[in-house]
Amino acid sequence: MLEEAILRWSEGEPLEGAVFKDETVTDLDMSNVRFDSVQFINCRFISSMFVRTSFYDSILKNCDLSNCDLSNSYWKGTVIQDSKAVGSNFDHGFFRETKFTGGVFNYSNYGGSVWENSVISQCDMREAFLSEAKFKKIRLSKVDFTRTSFFKTPLKNVDLSDCVIDGFSVSDDFRELRGAKLNALQAVGIASMMGIKVV
Repeated sequence: MLEEAILRWSEGEPLEGAVFKDETVTDLDMSNVRFDSVQFINCRFISSMFVRTSFYDSILKNCDLSNCDLSNSYWKGTVIQDSKAVGSNFDHGFFRETKFTGGVFNYSNYGGSVWENSVISQCDMREAFLSEAKFKKIRLSKVDFTRTSFFKTPLKNVDLSDCVIDGFSVSDDFRELRGAKLNALQAVGIASMMGIKVV
């Protein structure tokens, strides 16, 4: 049981190699816990806290983290697959060699987050907040960024050509888009937003 494992956990020691399956926890505080090679399968976290929590080489599959606080969390070599985190707070999270695939993350907050050598694939991130984030060698594939905010997030060398960016928001001068990779239709849409008439 996850709650029992957290109660037994000693600060400074990692929680290693465990498998948690088909669990539902409410108001569980997992702040500062380090999970190493842990699997969460079909787990639901209700109003739970993961502040400054670390995930190393772990898997979250078919989990629900909606409306949880994951601010300042650290992720390395971790896979978040077919999971849900609607309205969750990942503010100032750090994602290194981590993969988000097939999940629903709309209305979630990634303000000030850092992404290094990570992948976001086939995810719903509509109306998410990716303001003041930093992308380093991120790979994006079939991500829905409709009405997502990239305010003050440099997108140089970020390939958005396979993603949906309808109604997304950036600064008035569109400086975030300098050096971004877009497809032809996206470029026409951006030009229209800038008042340029394409003939």
